[in-house]
Amino acid sequence: MATLNEYYPEEVLHPGHTLNEKLSELGMSKKEFALRTGKPEKTIIAVLQGSSSITPEMAILFENVTKIPAHFWINKQSRYNEFKARKQRKLAVVEAESWARKFPYPEMAKHGWVPQTRKIEEKTIYLFEYFAISTHQAWDSLYIERQLKVAAYASLKHTLEPQAISAWLRQGELQAQGCSCPVFDKKKLRLIIEPLKSIMATHSTDFFKKIQKLCLECGVKVFFTPKLPKVPINGSTRWIKDTPVIQMTARYRQNDRFWFTFFHEVGHILLHGKKYISLEGIDFSESDPLKEQEAHAFAEEVTFSQKAEKEMLSNKHIDENLILEYAQRYNTHPALIIGRLQHKRLIPYSVGHQFIEPIDLSGN
Repeated sequence: MATLNEYYPEEVLHPGHTLNEKLSELGMSKKEFALRTGKPEKTIIAVLQGSSSITPEMAILFENVTKIPAHFWINKQSRYNEFKARKQRKLAVVEAESWARKFPYPEMAKHGWVPQTRKIEEKTIYLFEYFAISTHQAWDSLYIERQLKVAAYASLKHTLEPQAISAWLRQGELQAQGCSCPVFDKKKLRLIIEPLKSIMATHSTDFFKKIQKLCLECGVKVFFTPKLPKVPINGSTRWIKDTPVIQMTARYRQNDRFWFTFFHEVGHILLHGKKYISLEGIDFSESDPLKEQEAHAFAEEVTFSQKAEKEMLSNKHIDENLILEYAQRYNTHPALIIGRLQHKRLIPYSVGHQFIEPIDLSGN
């Protein structure tokens, strides 16, 4: 992070100002100084007026005539250039303040993504740093126009909360940067589907750490990224630098919703390759309904297959004991079966509600 309280002077004079004083001290005209340095008089005039810079080559020539070391002129010009650049930067920050106001900054700060502050200027600068950009137009290029054609970015042009969505996605990038893993192995990922189902079936308190570890061994990064207000996102899958990354929000804080979303995202990795981006719960221009349907079908098959569901429904009476029996038989959690049947209105919401457990991933 930048040091915002670092001192920068209010005014830095162009080195031409010092040169003017030196020529007066020497009693030397512009024309004479131009002749002695071998530079065109118009160049010297431009420097004296502050409309042209002193180059290192000129500084060496000035050293011989003024008896002032070249590094003095070079440093003086450098400080002036920085001063001008910082003035321009300040204008860019002011221009971006309306952009910065659209972000849910307090919530981002609460999660530790950006520093706490109430000053809009500081918020703007911290948002520039968070996204690793220099202007708000750069954010537009990455997240709205998607001028960088890589799998880590999707166009958010037609979404309702592009700033908040981009902040959430950026956090996934930062989480991925801080985590190393082996090269992605598709075959290994297929082989751990059953072990992942076993973690789902037992749903121990450390289930998230277990799936992270298993997936990481296959070259897949899995993270919990808290959702932001007004962003109804359940999860996301995208490829960041040739590595598939799954971000989960645990939006509904229920085990059945979490596991279905997780396997939905795994389905995207196995079925749809590097170019497709999934934003589960967000309607955006690059979403493909067919691919989303395929990932949904994959998650259904893994959590409780159509064949298993049909077999269970062939029983005359469906109660909690039967659901438990089928959950054990097909290596799933009863909450996944109950959630499915309740969604299809095949059982009342009063049946098996104790199996639908709340989850809290805030410590992950």
